[in-house]
Amino acid sequence: MIPRQGEGADRPPPVPGTGSTRSAPICVSTPRLTRRTLFTAAGATGASALLAACGTSGDTAPTGGSNSWSFKDDRGKTVRNDGTPKNVVAYIGAAAALHDLGVECKGVFGPTTLKNGKPDIQAGDLDVDKVTVIGNAWGEFNVEKYASLQPDLLVTTMNESPTLWYIPEESAKKVESVAPSIGILTARGSLTRVIDRFAELAESLGADLESKRVQDAEARFRKASASLRRAAREAASRGSGLRVMAVSAQEDLLHVGVPDDFTDLRYYQDLDVRFIKPDNPATIGFFAELSWENADKYQADLILVDRRTGNLQPDELKARKPTWAKLPAVRAGQTVPWQNEARFSHAGYSPLVESLTEALQQAKKVT
Repeated sequence: MIPRQGEGADRPPPVPGTGSTRSAPICVSTPRLTRRTLFTAAGATGASALLAACGTSGDTAPTGGSNSWSFKDDRGKTVRNDGTPKNVVAYIGAAAALHDLGVECKGVFGPTTLKNGKPDIQAGDLDVDKVTVIGNAWGEFNVEKYASLQPDLLVTTMNESPTLWYIPEESAKKVESVAPSIGILTARGSLTRVIDRFAELAESLGADLESKRVQDAEARFRKASASLRRAAREAASRGSGLRVMAVSAQEDLLHVGVPDDFTDLRYYQDLDVRFIKPDNPATIGFFAELSWENADKYQADLILVDRRTGNLQPDELKARKPTWAKLPAVRAGQTVPWQNEARFSHAGYSPLVESLTEALQQAKKVT
């Protein structure tokens, strides 16, 4: 079993980076659904006719223009459109990152709202009341609602190319027949590169990267990163150094993160944060599994706890998992939230870097 998040009738997805075996066909330069075909299809037999009018996926160039807009994604595929795409639908994390850069999406899919209607953590600063949600959990993607938005472009992330994250395998071909797609690779790479890739995409869609909002966010990120490096080096000087562990906690298993496999943890390591590297990770990497009876195998001074919806949080763990309560870092109150699927923007990561910096500054050596 691998760590899971979210809720829904179908089991929710593995943590990003776990290498889902789903294979999403690649869509490149698909003709967009025009207003004329939309209305014609809708007036025929409803949703099924609407999808039929979308055509088929392929390498056909958009009609009626000279392909004035293009973007090469991380599958190595160049998407073209007759003019800058205006109706963008995106995975919630991608939409939140684009929002930080000044690009608004018309629709989103993925963990967007909680049962009480409040924004999921993955929505970032996005106003979820101003977007159309076409799927809120793993396996949910309303293709008819998606088509009705007349999308020019679909944007999502990838853990491994060319698999598009959160696109259900059974409806992938229908999704791709509606509009071209862009995949940004977010796992096992450079955090700053991924942030830059979203910035490149946003700029191509009309964002002003020289705006005060964007520039201030970048400055804050750089300052936060420098502070984290200083804090990590100071922590390393305390005795044998502070040991940090990242975990995702489930009812049946504790999953210990492999820092080299996570984009954010790799970045923190580059800034001299010392992470525990678990033995015998899963075949697909990213996590090593521990039964709760063996949850004390690794002794950490500071623990990062996956805070995404569907994962057990420190208060729940203390109440329900005796071995968790006995961990040195837990006894010392030295746990900090880990948002391992944060939005890839300077605005998104700055507070996370600052939080880890503060935690390192306050942590004591307990192992």
